[in-house]
Amino acid sequence: MQFLVYILAYPLLWLISILPFRLFYWLSDFVCFIIYRIVGYRKKVVRENLALTLPNLSKSELKIIEKKFYHHMCDMFLETIKTMSISPKEMEKRFHVTNIDLVNDYAKKGKSVILVASHYASYEWLLTINPKIDFKGIAVYKRVANPYFDKLVRKIRSKYDTELVETRKAIPTMAQNQRDGILSMYGLASDQSPKLDRIFHSMKFMGIEVPVHTGAEMLAKKYHLSVIFVKVKKVARGYYEATFVPIADNPNDYENFDITEKYLREVEKQIYEAPEFYLWTHKRWKHRVE
Repeated sequence: MQFLVYILAYPLLWLISILPFRLFYWLSDFVCFIIYRIVGYRKKVVRENLALTLPNLSKSELKIIEKKFYHHMCDMFLETIKTMSISPKEMEKRFHVTNIDLVNDYAKKGKSVILVASHYASYEWLLTINPKIDFKGIAVYKRVANPYFDKLVRKIRSKYDTELVETRKAIPTMAQNQRDGILSMYGLASDQSPKLDRIFHSMKFMGIEVPVHTGAEMLAKKYHLSVIFVKVKKVARGYYEATFVPIADNPNDYENFDITEKYLREVEKQIYEAPEFYLWTHKRWKHRVE
């Protein structure tokens, strides 16, 4: 059954990926109408999250952000599909990195890094930076339940020579690379709610006390990895700009959870600048600490 779903869906996905951008974004607008107006996908969750974290805004202001968010979410979903066929030259125009030298300076010093990102703007297209870096690029990801779609996701995401490693294999991979002396950049998105059995700490995020992921900080300290945050900005429809922000050159010089705190403050700054580009459909604040 899973294979049947895959072979029926794949031709449609490929057709979407080769659409000219004008038609491509018309399709995105149509998908948004279905998702937002008819299906109402996670609309309740989005409204609760926005009201909870942006209490200073009026209902009309929150409504504007809500509508913009759904348009962006549909754009981003289809842009992931677009990666199947988009040329490297076109991608170079649409995803610009402002300070790639900052990252490569770590490689010159012989230091591997953890790149922490958030579910903001075009986090999927971050994988296209790999040809520009002097590291082995490794993205830690959660496996898709359907093995055929998982293979497709891996194919799309590894188009730019990025190695994808499942969450459960991240630690052995880091340990092996360290033993082999392989300079690596490990990409993790750490702004979502951790599983209940993996909660070690909580802190305020967007003004609300919640459990937080601390894995990136723990791994950075264990394997002596510098920590960099990547800030992605949506400059126009289909165009993004990424900027690297140093968080901790020597993680073991920091008190426990200070690095996680610095990371979350950077994520907050992103969200406050343009909240419509954050992934509000996730139940990020479901385990609030009273």
